[in-house]
Amino acid sequence: MRRTDRLFDIIQILRDGKLHRAKDIAERLEVSVRTIYRDMDTLIASGVPVEGERGVGYMVREAITLPPLTLTAEELEALNLGMAIVAEAADPDLKAAAQSLASKIDAVLPEQTIAEADAWKFAVYPFADIARGFAQMPILRAAIKARQKLQLVYRRIDGTVTERVIRPLHMEYWGRVWTLTAWCETRGDFRVFRVDLIDTAKPLPELFVDEPGKRLQDYDPMASDQPKTVKSAQSPDCS
Repeated sequence: MRRTDRLFDIIQILRDGKLHRAKDIAERLEVSVRTIYRDMDTLIASGVPVEGERGVGYMVREAITLPPLTLTAEELEALNLGMAIVAEAADPDLKAAAQSLASKIDAVLPEQTIAEADAWKFAVYPFADIARGFAQMPILRAAIKARQKLQLVYRRIDGTVTERVIRPLHMEYWGRVWTLTAWCETRGDFRVFRVDLIDTAKPLPELFVDEPGKRLQDYDPMASDQPKTVKSAQSPDCS
C-alpha cells in the first residue's frame, strides 16, 4: 500500500473520535508500529487535529471551522483540475505557484467542503492522481441525480482491475480527492471508491429506487461489522 493511501485509511479509522492504539492500527493496516508512529508524526506536523502519544493512543478532535468560500463544487473541481495541470508542468516556478495557490485555497475552504484530512492531503496526494479523477465526474454526477446504475472498471492500488455494478449514492470532496459512496451490487454491500481510481464508468439502462439497507442513510462507515468500508475500495485487499 502506498503511503498516501495508508494515511487516508488512518484518517478514516481515527474519524470516529475514539482512542486508537498504534498497535491496533498497525495490525489493521498490516504495517509495523514504528511505521504508524511515523505516519502520526506526519499528520500532526501537517496540522491534522490528531491528539495522543506513543504508548497511549491517538484520536482526532473536531476540526476548527474555517470561514466559508463562495465556490460551488463545480468551481472547485475546475480550480483543482487547473492546478493539477499546471503542477505537472516542467517549469519549476509554475509548479511552485500552483502548490502555493492550492495551500491558500485549502486554508479558507469551509468545514463542510473538506474532511478531517484537509491539512495533509495536499502534501501527500500528487496532482496527477487528482487530474485522472475528473474524467468520470460528469457521468457520476448524472447517475446520482438520475438514480441510474453504473458499471465500473476500478483499478485498485495494487494494480488489480475489477468490474462492479453499483448504485451511486453520494460524492464527497476531500480537497484533493473525491470519493464515491455506493451500494455495490457485485459485492452486496456498501463501498467507498476513490474517483481517481475509476478507469471507466458506464451508465446502464436500469434505474434504481430506495430499498431499506441499500440507501445512503443506511451506510455507517464506523460500524464494527463493516471493517471493509473503513478500508474502502482504495485498499488492495478489498473484496
